[in-house]
Amino acid sequence: MTGHTRLAITPRDRFLETAQKELAAFERREREFSKKQRKERAAELQIPTIRDSGVRN
Repeated sequence: MTGHTRLAITPRDRFLETAQKELAAFERREREFSKKQRKERAAELQIPTIRDSGVRN
């Protein structure tokens, strides 16, 4: 057999895919929130912000 068989998508597979998407979205929002919080804290302490050097945090 040279063809690939397609497996049936189960409710569990759909749930896992949805959960992974939600987790990824949450992590993106969390990173943005943390970045905003750091900038606000730096402004409070009057610390100049460091330019993004291409490294993602």
